[in-house]
Amino acid sequence: MIYRKLSSEGGVAEMRGKRGITILGAAIAVSTMLAANSVALAADTGAPAAPDNSLTMYGITLYGTVDIGLQYETHGVPISDYFPAGSESIIQKNSNHSVLGATPSNMSQSRIGLSGAEPLPGLGDWQGVFKVETFFNPQSGEIADALKSQVLNNGRALAVQTTNVDSSVAGQAFQQAFAGFSSKTFGMLTFGRQNTLLADGIAQYDPQMASQAFSLIGFSGTAAGGGDTEDRRLSSSLKYVEKYNGFHVGAEYKFNGATGGANSAYEFQLGADFAGLSVDAFYVYVRDAVATAALSAAQVTELPVLGFSPSNSLASTISDNRSYGIMATYNLGVPKVYAGYEHINFANPRTPLAAGFDDIGGYKLAFVNNAAFPHAKVLQVFWAGVKLAVSPKLDLTGAYYGYRQNSYGIGASAGCSSTLAATCSGAENAVSASLDYRFTKRFDAYAGLMWTWVEDGLASGFLNKSTVDPTIGIRFRF
Repeated sequence: MIYRKLSSEGGVAEMRGKRGITILGAAIAVSTMLAANSVALAADTGAPAAPDNSLTMYGITLYGTVDIGLQYETHGVPISDYFPAGSESIIQKNSNHSVLGATPSNMSQSRIGLSGAEPLPGLGDWQGVFKVETFFNPQSGEIADALKSQVLNNGRALAVQTTNVDSSVAGQAFQQAFAGFSSKTFGMLTFGRQNTLLADGIAQYDPQMASQAFSLIGFSGTAAGGGDTEDRRLSSSLKYVEKYNGFHVGAEYKFNGATGGANSAYEFQLGADFAGLSVDAFYVYVRDAVATAALSAAQVTELPVLGFSPSNSLASTISDNRSYGIMATYNLGVPKVYAGYEHINFANPRTPLAAGFDDIGGYKLAFVNNAAFPHAKVLQVFWAGVKLAVSPKLDLTGAYYGYRQNSYGIGASAGCSSTLAATCSGAENAVSASLDYRFTKRFDAYAGLMWTWVEDGLASGFLNKSTVDPTIGIRFRF
């Protein structure tokens, strides 16, 4: 996906950012030329121009989303120009005062991309396919970069931080960039940087469609990443999906040594459709999953001795993650019911990472914790909701989401169920409701809110334990 421009703090990062913007500009320019060529051909031949709903020519399609709104948080922090959601829509450790501001990508991620499909002569229904897409923040005009939002908070006390949350969106020129083969009969096989099977499943089976303003599992990539949000999309991954006679299968493998990723990962999917019911089961294993955080003031003072720069260095926790889950929808006609469950196991890595590891987006892991889980941490994620088509243009959605964590500490915190330590058992809950009104096929407006609260170990160290985020906005899709 994305970008970035790390300002004047790093020459390499600056060049990287310009490259991402140049690539994005080139995509728009190509599309403009294609559209102009289409009109010219129509004029020369007397044929009608392409219909208004088409941005496809010669098998290449320009597509995108611009989503921006206004959000109020009862407990939050200043909105980031770089974090993909702009704000901390769910309660976070640093959430401390009310915030009102423009937020990007509330209902769906703002992006621009190109995709293509080219029939392969003599090979039946096989096609060559590709996709490249860039995520951006329309309220700031910046390419989205969650890890930069963390770097900008290095050394800051909790009470004076701005929005900073980990993500797979780390300023890459393209958040997805893959090519491969597709057949209606035999499925699709692609290679590159792409969504995981689990992330695709979350998007399909979340009643709020992975909305960053109205869904706990949409804002937090923990579930979609099989434990850590940086694994919501995988570089150097080979992915196969197939739907045939009501059955769906999928497999994905991330190769060891991929740039910006540690070791390997694999995922499997199996599901079916029957009489209005759609259900899928998933299994995921990720080695050396990375979770990043801003550096403390003490860590920042150590950077010169360690030879790292504060402009691209972060703290991190490393784990081997194993996850399985089941998700379903049932179409009852007017209402559609959604539900899902995921069980995630976190363990200390079999192959520890050393300080200085190159994380996604070119960021450095200056401080690495390979021993965060003295006992296995188990996180259970579950949700349920209903989408009601009030009219052909208006949808009403309500949902509940929950996290449940076991106690996995040792010593004084062993077996605890309080805010004594982050290793104590705990819970996080979210309730949301949203309205989406479609003025036209491409343009809609939405309004809604989400209330999240944390308890016991999942509230350890938090300045506040709950927040509500009423949000309104508009979205243009093409």
